[in-house]
Amino acid sequence: MATLTSVEPATGTALWTGESGDADAEVARARAAWAAWAARPLAVRIETLRRFGNVVRGRKEQFADLIARETGKPVWETATEVDAVVNKVDISVSAYSERTSQRRLEGALGARVAVRHKPHGVLAVLGPYNFPAHLPNGHIVPALIAGNAIVFKPSEKTPAVGEMLVTLYHEAGVPEDVIRCVQGGPEVGRALAGSAGIDGLLFTGSARAGLALHRQFADAPQKILALEMGGNNPLVVWDAKDLHSAAVIVVQSAFLSAGQRCTAARRLIVREGEHQALIETVVKLAERLIVDHPHANPPPFMGPVIDNAAADQLQEGFLDLIIKGGRPIKHLDRPFEDRPFLTPAVIDVTDVRERPDAELFGPVLQVVRVADFDAALAEANATRYGLAASLVGGSPELYDRFWANIRAGVINWNKPTNGAPSNAPFGGIGLSGNHRPSAYYAADYCAYPVTSSEADQARAAIGLGLRDPYAANNLEG
Repeated sequence: MATLTSVEPATGTALWTGESGDADAEVARARAAWAAWAARPLAVRIETLRRFGNVVRGRKEQFADLIARETGKPVWETATEVDAVVNKVDISVSAYSERTSQRRLEGALGARVAVRHKPHGVLAVLGPYNFPAHLPNGHIVPALIAGNAIVFKPSEKTPAVGEMLVTLYHEAGVPEDVIRCVQGGPEVGRALAGSAGIDGLLFTGSARAGLALHRQFADAPQKILALEMGGNNPLVVWDAKDLHSAAVIVVQSAFLSAGQRCTAARRLIVREGEHQALIETVVKLAERLIVDHPHANPPPFMGPVIDNAAADQLQEGFLDLIIKGGRPIKHLDRPFEDRPFLTPAVIDVTDVRERPDAELFGPVLQVVRVADFDAALAEANATRYGLAASLVGGSPELYDRFWANIRAGVINWNKPTNGAPSNAPFGGIGLSGNHRPSAYYAADYCAYPVTSSEADQARAAIGLGLRDPYAANNLEG
């Protein structure tokens, strides 16, 4: 088996070492344990998950520290991620009750109609590295409440967090074989996705990986596939009265988590001729952002990106925009050659003819100048993605127009593109998802509805279309 090593991006220190796992073996263990878990009363499963929330709460500081070290995110931010892990339990309980509750209806001839939900069985979960606890947990908690068993493969870049997350489930009383952790790289992910023993797969990650999974599942319509992918998200600033607040929203949207959020603003769309003051304010604010290691004092706004390969790719993408005609406003600098720290970057790409419709997953903000609001809407929709979009400024009427015409699953007004609430659905269209929104609506893909017509006794008759049993021959000659 291959050896897997996780490295702290801020220091280059090895954090975790382990062996790649056997996907089929872990699926077999989950398959053997699933029926007993599904047979437990819903109240018992919910109580077990509530204990999980309490266990995580008791280990918050340790868990937040591990996430910070393995991702490079500031510890203040990873503490909020642990809070989200805890809060997911109550949110998922409410969502299960609302979205998949049992209902009784009146049927014909006195029959009763029951609508209930069943778990799928064994679900694979593939997690990302940017929120290595919160995002997979957003699939796992509602799936366990519904009665599924889980085989979870963390990102190969954050195996330590994935391992601890599963350990906390076990400490809370979720049976060890009901949730399994299989470590490994892309080959293990492909093996897990292709395992005959799974009944579906819940994925959060890049569009490229999501498209590969979509193709892989094309011949398996009997298996649920929920894809939560990235975005090339637009943020339109139009007639904003408070320039400083608008700039703060831009910076928060583009640079939180070092730009490593699927909802991060990638494109800032502004009115030609009235944009300069906003851009200057954004740049001045971006220059003040502290970029440092997770536990630095004063606390940093952002840490490094996940690894040197990601930093290299972002620098190459930024250079490619310059080569194609982009005008750097604030350069993407790399203070340490051997570590993946990057400073926030702003580049005007208005004159780039063949602008790449790609998700630059890092602190790079592209500025596009347009003549009018029609052009702003057209530019905002000029993407195959459709996850998040925000309008800053404008009137209620303009926002109504923006909301009605923009193609996205998360549409905000005078708020950042990122930071979506967990008590609402979360998902996108186009290359951002396959119409399986997560967060509050995760309950929808964790169980399937079953309709039953029921009566206490069997009473049946055929009123038409029968021959008279007493007639010798009732056929015309």
